[in-house]
Amino acid sequence: MNAEPERKFGVVVVGIGRAGSVRIRDLRNPHASSAYLNLIGFVSRRELGSTDGVPQIPLEDALSSQEVEVAYICSESSSHEDYIRQFLNAGKHVLVEYPMTLSWAAAKELWALAEQKGKVLHEEHVELLMEEFAFLKKEVVGKDLLKGSLLFTASPLEEERFGFPAFSGISRLTWLVSLFGELSLVSATLEERKEDQYMKMTVCLETENKSPLMWTEEKAPGLKRNRHLSFHFKSGSLENMPNVGVNKNIFLKDQNIFVQKLLGQFSGEELAAEKKRILHCLWLAGEIQKHCRPKK
Repeated sequence: MNAEPERKFGVVVVGIGRAGSVRIRDLRNPHASSAYLNLIGFVSRRELGSTDGVPQIPLEDALSSQEVEVAYICSESSSHEDYIRQFLNAGKHVLVEYPMTLSWAAAKELWALAEQKGKVLHEEHVELLMEEFAFLKKEVVGKDLLKGSLLFTASPLEEERFGFPAFSGISRLTWLVSLFGELSLVSATLEERKEDQYMKMTVCLETENKSPLMWTEEKAPGLKRNRHLSFHFKSGSLENMPNVGVNKNIFLKDQNIFVQKLLGQFSGEELAAEKKRILHCLWLAGEIQKHCRPKK
């Protein structure tokens, strides 16, 4: 990726909240992967005109423009599925912030559409590019897990915009699957006090070796964003996360991966393994939702 690019892919960023703003910043700065990308504009439901000199363009123009070859979907999770489908049908490559959809079936269908169109569909997982995850990966390699737990606390998220907690919290589930392999669901419960904006989802999972993993998401006003983890192995324990350094440029690292995919630098095996993991996590999230909110 260090060679002078023969061509640049025209990019639009859809949604300019926190993630979209970071994406625009990275696209405008001189990085190795940004050299392959040409920021054309952004799409937003708000009438903004321009931001930092980047023009706003109507969705219809972004879809029909020959100049636009790539869409970064950085909008609310509830809108991802519709945007991905529109841009793939228009023949564009797509990078989408996680979760790509709020259902396993929709994700499977969109991946089939991407393959049919011969386009890259990339779901961002910056949590796998964090220093904490790199530390954990080294810590668990070759060890036999006896039991583990992961508790995440934060302030509330609107479910209508960000999906059921198993989907809005899918980065924690992705950590567990990436560390311990495919998981099966044992049980899941949801405690809610809507008047207090309180929510606690408790999920019991099991590894292929039948080792239990407890995943808890707890959200309430004033709760600090924090991860508490505990993993017990035959050869010792890991309780909570030491300070392993600052996460630098994780969205840029994700963009580097996306550009490598655009350039065909990932093997079919690597892409298939990633797709399998993403679909497994989305399937688990859907099963958790069914357990917590059975349809009457």
